[in-house]
Amino acid sequence: MKHTLSVLVENKPGALARIAGLFSRRGFNIDSLAVGITDDPDVSRMTITVDGKEHPIEQVTKQLHKLINVIKITDLDPHNTVARELALIKVKSPARSRGEIMQVAEIFRANILDVARNTMILEITGTTEKVDAIEELLTPHGIVEIVRTGRIAIERGEK
Repeated sequence: MKHTLSVLVENKPGALARIAGLFSRRGFNIDSLAVGITDDPDVSRMTITVDGKEHPIEQVTKQLHKLINVIKITDLDPHNTVARELALIKVKSPARSRGEIMQVAEIFRANILDVARNTMILEITGTTEKVDAIEELLTPHGIVEIVRTGRIAIERGEK
């Protein structure tokens, strides 16, 4: 089962390394990691996606609480969370297939950021499943390069 952890940390050097090291020492593989400053410049939010199938997630969250720079940890409920991912996809686009690629972009509400002689760069924002779906449709055209941010998430409601 995938878990999305929202970890508020003091915005200090080394915090990311300590947290990633803790996951590694406990045998967890981090599927995605996104870090950014919050509305308070002294606090950063780490959104960490891990697979909790092999190890109970409680073990690592208890260890995280012991780290100096950690302020708060929330294991986000997928039914009460808005989560998104961003991807930039560079795809081969010879003249004969540009129209089809543009139709795929329109269906997925992707933005075309760059058009060169033989490639296009698309920007897609959405759920992990939506990004996976457009990647699958673009693969036959020839994906040159893809960059994905990993999941960012926030709880619904007033919390």
